[in-house]
Amino acid sequence: MNRYIKNQVQESFKVTQDIYKDKKLMTLIQRVALEMISVYKDGNKVLLAGNGGSASDAQHIAGELVSKFYFDRPGLAAISLVTDTSVLTAIGNDLGYENIFSRQISANGVQGDMFIGISTSGNSENIVKALEECRKNNIITVIFSGYDGGKMKKLCDYCICVPSRDTPRIQENHIMIGHIICAVVEEEIFGKGF
Repeated sequence: MNRYIKNQVQESFKVTQDIYKDKKLMTLIQRVALEMISVYKDGNKVLLAGNGGSASDAQHIAGELVSKFYFDRPGLAAISLVTDTSVLTAIGNDLGYENIFSRQISANGVQGDMFIGISTSGNSENIVKALEECRKNNIITVIFSGYDGGKMKKLCDYCICVPSRDTPRIQENHIMIGHIICAVVEEEIFGKGF
C-alpha cells in the first residue's frame, strides 16, 4: 500500500512539473488572470460551471473570489452555476440536463462577463452548450480541461489543458491553477501588485 501511495504522489507531482516546464501554458494562465482582472475592472462578473468533481471546483473558485484568498478585501462578483438545486432541477426537467448552464447564462450573463467551464474531458454537453450561449452574448470563455481540450478547445477563447489523461491528476491541477489565478487577481486589484 505504501508503494501505491508514493506512486500516486509521484504521478501528481509529475503532472505539476510538466505544467511548470510548459512556458506556453504558464503564459496562458497569466493571460487568463489578466483577462479576469480586466473583467472585474470593467464592473463585470465571473460565472463558473462543471459536473461532478468539477462542479465542486467551480464552487471552490467562486468562493475564493467572493470571500477572500490571501487577505481580507472587498468581494469579487463570482457565481457558481452548479449550486441552486431548484434552478438546476427545473431546467433539467423542463429543458433537459444539457441546458442547465446555458439557460442560466442566458438569464444572468451579460456582455463582458467571463465564463469558466471545467471539464476534464472537454466534451461535457452542458458545458459545450454554455460556451455556445456565451458566444451569442459576447461573454469571455475559459475552459479548464485535460489533455487536448476535447470539443471545447475550438469553442472557447482560452483553453487551459492540463497535460494528462488521468482525471484525478487533471482535477488536482485545475484547483491549483484556479488558486493561482485567484491569487494574481486579488493581488493586482487589491494588493501592491507584482
